Amino acid sequence: MCETGEAATATAMSVVGKQLNPVQSSSSCTSSSSSSSAVTATTSGAASASNSSSSSSSCSGSNNDARLSTTTLSAITMGGGGGAASGDVKKESNVTPEDVLHLNKITDDYLCSANANIFEIDFTRFKIRDLESGAVLFEIAKPPSEQFPDGLSIEDTMLAAAEELTLDDTADPNAGRYVRYQFTPAFLNLKTVGATVEFTVGSQPVNNFRMIERHFFRDRLLKTFDFEFGYCIPYSKNTCEHIYEFPNLPPDLVAEMISSPFETRSDSFYFVENRLVMHNKADYAYDGGIIV
Repeated sequence: MCETGEAATATAMSVVGKQLNPVQSSSSCTSSSSSSSAVTATTSGAASASNSSSSSSSCSGSNNDARLSTTTLSAITMGGGGGAASGDVKKESNVTPEDVLHLNKITDDYLCSANANIFEIDFTRFKIRDLESGAVLFEIAKPPSEQFPDGLSIEDTMLAAAEELTLDDTADPNAGRYVRYQFTPAFLNLKTVGATVEFTVGSQPVNNFRMIERHFFRDRLLKTFDFEFGYCIPYSKNTCEHIYEFPNLPPDLVAEMISSPFETRSDSFYFVENRLVMHNKADYAYDGGIIV
């Protein structure tokens, strides 16, 4: 979900999974005096095969010992990937929610550029908790000093960040849009988790902010999550928790996912008023802690 070059800090220990490359945050900066508004998430889910995956905003969950590093959960991590896997996605500026919902595999390239985030949406915190035990499974946060240093205006903060960039930092415009995770097999036993995201927006209001997240194992759709963030006022800090209800996967598929690290992948698409403004990618391994 986040999109630029500052590395976020992981604060949850004893996790079943780990992030194998730094989570990076969006390049946009927002005011430290921004208002805070809670966003209510309305969600819907879908899964392939005979599995059904759904989401809601209530709490109740599963598993006790499973600590993970993230399910999106590109939602605050980063992703990359573009080019329609099904071959019928329109040009970048015209990609719609319906287009991505009909993709039959992970995209080959980004469906929008990093510059498409004209609303300066910046994901600053991400936490996953087990709804059954209440245990925090994973938490990362962008250091407050990187979000908006005290005493600096938005323009000064952005200028300071730009001055710190090196040629290597700017060589890849898609840096920070992709992240890789490794979990233990216990992750696949989870049934329901809550994913809390905190994000800020820039000078423009954000209407109908929506995330569509697609998870695949190879070319098999595992689940689709569709979340509505709603409306965000300019210069606001927003927090919402999405409830992920995972599908029941067949034992043979679980075994194959464990034995095939990083062949489970996700695309996360972010829309504002049905316009694609962010696209992030992640891949996952579930063999952490296994001694061969």
